[in-house]
Amino acid sequence: MDKEIQEGLEFKPDLAIFISRHTSKSGKPTLTTHPIGNYGKAEFGGKTRTLVKSSPKMMTQLLRNLKKYASEEKLEHQVCFEVTHHGPYLTIPTLFVEIGSNEREWNKKRSGNVIAESVLDLLDSYRCEKDMAKDIPVVVGIGGGHYAPRFTDIVLEKKVAFGHMIPSYHVDAGNIDEEMLKKALDETPNVEGAYIHRKGLKKPQIRRYRELLESQGIPTMSSKELEDL
Repeated sequence: MDKEIQEGLEFKPDLAIFISRHTSKSGKPTLTTHPIGNYGKAEFGGKTRTLVKSSPKMMTQLLRNLKKYASEEKLEHQVCFEVTHHGPYLTIPTLFVEIGSNEREWNKKRSGNVIAESVLDLLDSYRCEKDMAKDIPVVVGIGGGHYAPRFTDIVLEKKVAFGHMIPSYHVDAGNIDEEMLKKALDETPNVEGAYIHRKGLKKPQIRRYRELLESQGIPTMSSKELEDL
């Protein structure tokens, strides 16, 4: 899509934001944002074992906007990150922002307005990653569930931005080897470290990823090291 825009309109976008719908079996009301790509087989677009460049600072600020406007509207939605998943494949930084998790929720105007206000507020102040403050630490996240509760809690309390996030289920499936970990780091602009959700992983897995990160010069960070918002 970004290449078609560049060829047709003769400019290259700095960022793509997809406003989309989220589906889950639970049907739980959610407002989410996430990076895209596939750690395993590409079952829902994109390319197998390929990640799209993330936009950590923009995505993190968007999550905070969602939380702010959802609170003002007194919505009962879960506001959170989702981990990296699904396509399409683009060559520019990309993020999704979604309303979940069934047709009833997609048609509610109040939650749609929260998504719209959150995106417009973001783009009123920033257009892409390079417009954001330089002193915001950027990390990849490893471990935990699909809705990244620990990573969500951290960015709502601490001065940090998450790029690609790797859930425990992909670790357990054997998809996150050294090559895929490097792709998560490479496709997270200005990455400075990694946050490992220790309760979401087994001790041998934690040791392995710390060693792999150390071999690539990437420190693991704890929430205690991060500045409060």
